[in-house]
Amino acid sequence: MTSTDTMLRFPTREQISPQFTLSKKINQTTYLIDGILHEWNGPVQDVISPVRISDNGTLVAECIGSYPFLTEKEALPALDAAVKAYSNGCGVWPTMSVEKRIAHVELFVSRMKEKRSDVVKLLMWEIGKNLPDSEKEFDRTVEYIVDTIEALKSLDRTSSRFEIQQGIAAQIRRAPLGVVLCMGPYNYPLNETYTTLIPALIMGNTVIFKPPKHGVLLHHPLLEAFRDSFPAGVVNTVYGSGSKIIPPIMASGKVNVLAFIGSSKVAGTLKKQHPLPHRLKCVLGLDAKNAGIILEDADIDNTVKECITGSLSFNGQRCTALKILFVHSSIVDEFVNKLCTGVSNLQCGMPWDSGVSITPIPEENKVPYLNEIVRDAQAKGARICNKSGGTYLESLYIPAVLYPVNKDMRVYTEEQFGPVVPIVPFDNIEEPVHYVFESSYGQQVSLFGKNPEVMAALIDKMVNQVSRVNINSQCQRGPDVFPFTGRKDSAEGTLSVSDALKVFSIRTLVAAKLNDTNKALISDITRERRSAFLSTDFLF
Repeated sequence: MTSTDTMLRFPTREQISPQFTLSKKINQTTYLIDGILHEWNGPVQDVISPVRISDNGTLVAECIGSYPFLTEKEALPALDAAVKAYSNGCGVWPTMSVEKRIAHVELFVSRMKEKRSDVVKLLMWEIGKNLPDSEKEFDRTVEYIVDTIEALKSLDRTSSRFEIQQGIAAQIRRAPLGVVLCMGPYNYPLNETYTTLIPALIMGNTVIFKPPKHGVLLHHPLLEAFRDSFPAGVVNTVYGSGSKIIPPIMASGKVNVLAFIGSSKVAGTLKKQHPLPHRLKCVLGLDAKNAGIILEDADIDNTVKECITGSLSFNGQRCTALKILFVHSSIVDEFVNKLCTGVSNLQCGMPWDSGVSITPIPEENKVPYLNEIVRDAQAKGARICNKSGGTYLESLYIPAVLYPVNKDMRVYTEEQFGPVVPIVPFDNIEEPVHYVFESSYGQQVSLFGKNPEVMAALIDKMVNQVSRVNINSQCQRGPDVFPFTGRKDSAEGTLSVSDALKVFSIRTLVAAKLNDTNKALISDITRERRSAFLSTDFLF
């Protein structure tokens, strides 16, 4: 129910510092297709901030701008432009040397850095991400791009030599796959999007990019950088209802790679729309219900700290969040008490407030959904253990710690993707192990304990169920050089700085028998730098 809790307050316009105020609405009227920022005079979608403004006791939904609401008529030319720029692998971009493609990406990242303050501010206003995390998302994305460039240089150095086997000389390099449809998530609309978009681009693919429903305007400051940094048609943007503009793009059969981060249900629908499934490669980051398994000998203070951060960073709106905690019954009471104390100390407020942890939620239907699963759990025996847990004011929701949770409750299996922390007591370790085995998802798990024998046995079971086992720490993606993927319905393909380069390309080789004619031919091609692919140039 709505609360009058003093923690739940929205600011008046005068209470917002000028440095965090949007100077004007961002009414985006352009979209990028074939190297041109086209003007849009049709319907637009208003962007409503999760931050409400208090005006004489009334909470006002703040419209911070709008973006073009395109139709199939405008979306298909974006596809045509990407197809033309790729030109069956013969376009300027896919045939360009690695060194030159890197130069284009370096130009883009230099232009991107100029827009840091604009993007950070929009991250706060559009999705409610707090200031430090918004700054971190931008800086981490820039760092990711720089690291990707270095990883490609290293990969290219390895590929710059010829291999000779059984009288045949071959040069093995990586070649692009074609047209990539890139769709990122709202919770990390910049970083998660660019961890697929940038590797796809730098490997020579052309891209159609659709921003998520929440987190559209923050890409607007970067449109000119995309236009000026890449050849025409290499990057194209589409906006509007995904259910209207994406099906015709997929149904064309001209998309070679689907790079999508979101729900497995939507991913399944998108894949089915492609008429040539064996020609479609999918790079997917999907649902997760990451479990924390807390053994009787766990360091409770450290475990509580990790579980609070792991469950509630960015309001729990992370695929890598800890979404259910299994706690040994011998320590569960102490754990719950300390967890609730820690959760109660989290500051609830606006994204720019100093020290704030809990911020407004951007999804308009999320708070009603959270209320549903909490009421369901309460009706089946769970209670809200923390003070004010589950109370809310519009988009501000105080985290709810639920205990004891059992398998009959929706929150036991559903990915809540929000600030609800379900706790399940157990006596037999096989109970949480069975949960992970039976789960539809297999992204990560966190194990908390000290006994080497017990932990080793758990590790050996978990590594064949999830893609990452975290020891006495929360689930997380980073560092970005580590592989990031999942089993079951949680992912397809592996992302990391180096893995992403491989997932958006294919190993291709040029081979020749070592006779005098071929030796002379290959020597001339490489010496005179006649080919971008067949080359012995060494990148520094």
